[in-house]
Amino acid sequence: MRIAVDAMGGDLAPAEIVDGAVQAARALSGIDKIYLVGDEKAIEAELSRNGKVPSVIEIVHASQVVAMDELPALAVRQKKDSSISRTVDLVKRGDADAIVSAGNTGAAVVAATLKWRTLEGVERPAIAAVMPTEGRPVILIDAGANIDCDPRMMVQFAVMGDVYARVILKQRNPVVGLLSIGGEDVKGNEKTKEAFKLLSESHLNFRGNVEGHDLFDGHTDVAVCDGFVGNIVLKTTESVASAIGHWLKQELTRNPVRLVGAGLLRGAFRSMKTRMDPEVYGGAPLLGANGVCIISHGASTAKAIRNAIRVAHESVGHQLNHLIVEGLQSINGNS
Repeated sequence: MRIAVDAMGGDLAPAEIVDGAVQAARALSGIDKIYLVGDEKAIEAELSRNGKVPSVIEIVHASQVVAMDELPALAVRQKKDSSISRTVDLVKRGDADAIVSAGNTGAAVVAATLKWRTLEGVERPAIAAVMPTEGRPVILIDAGANIDCDPRMMVQFAVMGDVYARVILKQRNPVVGLLSIGGEDVKGNEKTKEAFKLLSESHLNFRGNVEGHDLFDGHTDVAVCDGFVGNIVLKTTESVASAIGHWLKQELTRNPVRLVGAGLLRGAFRSMKTRMDPEVYGGAPLLGANGVCIISHGASTAKAIRNAIRVAHESVGHQLNHLIVEGLQSINGNS
């Protein structure tokens, strides 16, 4: 198993990216190679802080970096020697089996789609964001790769999310919901109404429409939407979680009595933080590309990168893409 890591992508690169790769190399069995792609001198400097470097770590030099604010398509065309492009190239050439990047999400999507193309039966790949809930986690798909999509594509997203939930999250019979403005099948725009009809006719465990407040009740495993809606939901959720944490800290430190109470509840707060920690999932897979790509958050720490490499390893090992193609063939009646 060979994983290529964009060592220069992310707000905390290359330090946290390199640290996470080293941790993964030490913790995961079955890893034959972890390529750290990026500025050779910068990567070597970070590796020198990690003691004895595992033999599976190898540096692949790339002279350019795609910044977070660059236009993805333009950056991929103009920066042929960027760390993200070289990472994707390793898979295209057959030198690596999967990639991990915490860099410019759009550039990762564009590079993977242009250079790998898509799986059979997939019109466009989709980002599957895994979010914690009251019970088991929910997969939000698409979380931002496709601003405009038709009902057929939303069915493809549902199939890909279903396979990921079963293979990686170990959910036996994932419940699929269509994100809309009401639970009734007559609610929504024309696109979601048609998608509802198609999903109802599929073999998926489709529960029907779900609303925003249904996402976190633990009863939906895959929430399907277009990338425009999904990205807004994802970023709103992240900001609300951050705001609640800030408000809670303010209130608990307002006076000495509350500080004492906070101390007594430290264990509960720690457990809650662990339960809500998105870094345990490593990142969001780009499902539907003809290769394995895990997109981590821009602010990913070493822990997130370690887990992203683990998820990439599991995705390749369980032949995730093969199972997605089989699922799509079943939907299309070609099996």
